[in-house]
Amino acid sequence: MARTEYYDDPEAPVPNSLVVAASAVVTDEAGRILLQRRSDNGLWALPGGSMDMSDSLPGTAVREVKEETGLDVEITGLVGTYTDPRHVIAYSDGEVRRQFNVCFTARITGGSLAVSAESTDVRFVVPDEIDALPMHHTQRLRLRHYLERRERPHLG
Repeated sequence: MARTEYYDDPEAPVPNSLVVAASAVVTDEAGRILLQRRSDNGLWALPGGSMDMSDSLPGTAVREVKEETGLDVEITGLVGTYTDPRHVIAYSDGEVRRQFNVCFTARITGGSLAVSAESTDVRFVVPDEIDALPMHHTQRLRLRHYLERRERPHLG
């Protein structure tokens, strides 16, 4: 299913759903950040996805990291909340969502790095290389907030 992201675009379709989601900034011992190249839009992103009715938000982040990258993680902190109504995501099945995303930090506890059906590539990236990757502005914002080592999480 194809995915198109809009930001502050008057041509964006009107949302027909609000989705609660979680993502995670996962780092390795060298401080590199785990990213995936999404199969639905070709852009690099943090692992993450929609919360199920039986999940907690931290549990969603743990599950999504496992599903999308093969790694087991433990939540260690909070980067922030991301609820900007100017960010609209349209899917080829007709869903047009506003997303309420909570972005966590996490550390690896096990598993093996692997590509999933939701990605074409999964790898750890040195922070200095992130700007060169094709990525939606909302993902860059989360990464910037993480890399700023803020005392308090972003609330937005």
